[in-house]
Amino acid sequence: MTRVLVTGATGFLASHAIAELLARGYEVRGTVRSRARALKEAALARIPGAERLELVEADLLKPASFDKPAQGCEAVLHMASPYALDVKDPQRDLVDPAVKGTEAVLAAAAKAGVKRVVLTSSMAAITDEPPADHALTEADWNEKSSLARNPYYFAKTLAERAAWRFMEAKPGFDLVVINPFLVIGPSFTKSLNESNKLLADMTKGVYPGVLSLTWGFVDVRDVARAHALALETPTAQGRYLCAGDRLTMRETVAALREALPQAKLPSLPLDNFAGTALVKLASRLQPPGVGAYLRSHIGRKPSYDNAKIRRDLGLEFRPARAAIAEAAADMVKWGHIRA
Repeated sequence: MTRVLVTGATGFLASHAIAELLARGYEVRGTVRSRARALKEAALARIPGAERLELVEADLLKPASFDKPAQGCEAVLHMASPYALDVKDPQRDLVDPAVKGTEAVLAAAAKAGVKRVVLTSSMAAITDEPPADHALTEADWNEKSSLARNPYYFAKTLAERAAWRFMEAKPGFDLVVINPFLVIGPSFTKSLNESNKLLADMTKGVYPGVLSLTWGFVDVRDVARAHALALETPTAQGRYLCAGDRLTMRETVAALREALPQAKLPSLPLDNFAGTALVKLASRLQPPGVGAYLRSHIGRKPSYDNAKIRRDLGLEFRPARAAIAEAAADMVKWGHIRA
């Protein structure tokens, strides 16, 4: 394969995927909503190999806008999708762009005769409320989210299901899906993505204390490499749960404290029975998206099996604490948090 289309090129993860592809010698065509703005920011131009990167405009809500960008490409990484816990209109702001955009990109890929599409989905499409009785695998699907309950999770689930439904018509290309958990790490741009923001918020007093929350972390560069490997591995198929170490909020705060000794971090112990009950009660006073997230995740410890991605793609994960340290240093550099 020589030319790969990457949608949402200026995104946190997509920019790293582009860097990975350029390092592997590919020509890359990236879609952006505004080419003028992307060129002005110039972040992508600083990536080594950027002379092999072409930027074109496309919009998730304008289906035909992906037809021309897909022409001449042998593969597509569909990475563009809105990410926010709270929005004014979940259907308009999350579901429509995610689902209609996915359908538009796949239709464009079919018309262009590409060989493989790698779709960036999410752990959100695997679970809305981590179960206590088994380790999550690629066989699990989120069955609980809705427009009212974790709408971002709902959008990611509907978008991935739409992609697999599209494949039932045998469009002529293979589909491989990557389902990452909490993606953190250094950024090519000053824009603060939602996952790194979680860490930044811990230094800004957003959290009243140490809550009973647990996340599966994955370095953004590992997720980018997973996409490249999914592209290049002929036997890759189906979904790939993409997550490394699992850390509690207490462990996450400890990692941040080691990276940022002077930072003011949460210390009040709310990661206990009484604290969890209090957080659930207080969640009713939070914005709807944040409240729904807290009620479905507080007190739960997700367990997952990443054997498939390690076996099929040969992917190994960076330690979460190292990724947290690099993310923290990067956010200090961009001015998002104080050292």
